[in-house]
Amino acid sequence: MNAKDLVGYLNAYLAIDRYADRSNNGLQIQCPETITRVAFAVDACLASFQQAVALGAQLLVVHHGLFWSEPVMLVGAHFERVRTLIQGGCGLYAAHIPLDAHPEVGNNAQLARIAELKDIQPWGSHKGALIGVIGELDTRLDAEAFADRICKRLGALARVQAAPGATCRRVAVCSGFGVTLLDEALRAGADTLLTGETSHMWHHPVAESGLTVIYGGHYNTETVGLKALAAHLAEQFDLETVFIDLPTSL
Repeated sequence: MNAKDLVGYLNAYLAIDRYADRSNNGLQIQCPETITRVAFAVDACLASFQQAVALGAQLLVVHHGLFWSEPVMLVGAHFERVRTLIQGGCGLYAAHIPLDAHPEVGNNAQLARIAELKDIQPWGSHKGALIGVIGELDTRLDAEAFADRICKRLGALARVQAAPGATCRRVAVCSGFGVTLLDEALRAGADTLLTGETSHMWHHPVAESGLTVIYGGHYNTETVGLKALAAHLAEQFDLETVFIDLPTSL
């Protein structure tokens, strides 16, 4: 497939210009003119670059890109990363907030499907745009049982912060570090927030809020959108796609 056509399709499909995002979404490192194999990874790092090159990919699509709107000198580890892709003939495409927010292949849309939520609506504000979702479970579930459902379908352990005997019915979803949307989840009537990770400073605000929060892992909750995008591109354009799994346990 022509690289210009593929990049143009990704830009339009993911609506990368719609979101205020310090990630430089879109093509970050030039790719060859013809694309036959596309690799996908959560993070732009030397390990994912080396694997993409070894797999013969002409383009690597990542969620966390290499450039974040600050100047970074091409020295040390940063130079090695860039050199690996250029010498390996592999380009780099980043989709951060646009991939979180996408209504079909987005991380949050996919997490809502994994959780079996119904009546899903956009929710979760980021710089004026809604990037998460909120929906309802068919029946009220014990918090641990709901977390177990998420664990099994993400293939990873989930941490639960909940009051004794807490149950889940109305669930807000925001992958990654979505615990910052705690108050917004409460205002939307959620009893549960499904997100990726937390930090020490958020433990007590969550405990005092009465909201159940299920942490599926920052990495784990942001694999699902890339896998869905890979399947979409493979079907849409008959491209070979491969997911590079480099879990961080975070």
